[in-house]
Amino acid sequence: MIGPHLCETRFGRRRHARGERLARHCHCAPFAAVVLSGGYVEAGDRGRVRVRPGDVVLHGPYESHLDDVAPTGAEVLVLPWTPADAMSALGSVADPDALVRLAERDAGNAACLMRSQLTCRELNADDWPDRLAQALRQDPALRLEHWAEEAGLRLETLSRGFRRAYGVTPLAFRARARVLRALAMVSAGNALSDIGATCGFADQAHFTRSFHELTGEAPGRWRRLTAARGEY
Repeated sequence: MIGPHLCETRFGRRRHARGERLARHCHCAPFAAVVLSGGYVEAGDRGRVRVRPGDVVLHGPYESHLDDVAPTGAEVLVLPWTPADAMSALGSVADPDALVRLAERDAGNAACLMRSQLTCRELNADDWPDRLAQALRQDPALRLEHWAEEAGLRLETLSRGFRRAYGVTPLAFRARARVLRALAMVSAGNALSDIGATCGFADQAHFTRSFHELTGEAPGRWRRLTAARGEY
C-alpha cells in the first residue's frame, strides 16, 4: 500500500480536542488549514511542523499527514487551495479573523484573500527524523543503512524513531514521496514514458501500479479526467 485511505475534505471551521492525535490520513483535494487558536504538530509528506495561531499549513493533492494536538486544543479554518508548482508546506497570514468572517459568506473568496495575504516560509529540519524525511524526498535511491551509519544510528532505531514521528516507516514514506513526485509530473504534462525512471520506479509497470494505488486511476486517464474538470 502507498498510504492511508482517503478522507473527505470539509471546508469551514474545525475544532480539535485537547491532546487529540489524528492518525495519518490522506485527502485527495488540496486545501489550506489556517490555525485560529491553540496549536498542533503536523508530520506530513513534506516534513514536520509545529503550528500556532496565524500559521497556514498548505496541503497538496493526495498528501497525507498525522496531527498531534496541543494540550490547549486547536481550532482551524479549512479553505480550498490551488497549489503552486513549488509550493511550500507552511505560511502565515496577518489577519486570520478576516478570513473567518469572509468564509462565513464565501469560502472561495476567503481562499483568494488568504492567498493575497500569505507569506510562505521553509520548514526547518531540526532533528534526524526531519532530516531523513528531507533526504528521502530528495533521493529516491537513498540507502537507509548508509544514512543510519552516517547519522550514528542503528537501522532498527532509525525505523522505529521515524515511524514514531511520522506514522509510517522510512520505506513507506519514500514510496509516497516517489509517487507524489510522479503525480506532480503527470499534472505538469511530462511524458508518461519518462516519469517512471525519473522518479525512481523499477519500471513502467511499477510506476503505473503505484500511481493507480494512490489515485484509483492509471496516469494517463487521471491526467485526462483532472484536465477535463479543471483540477490541479
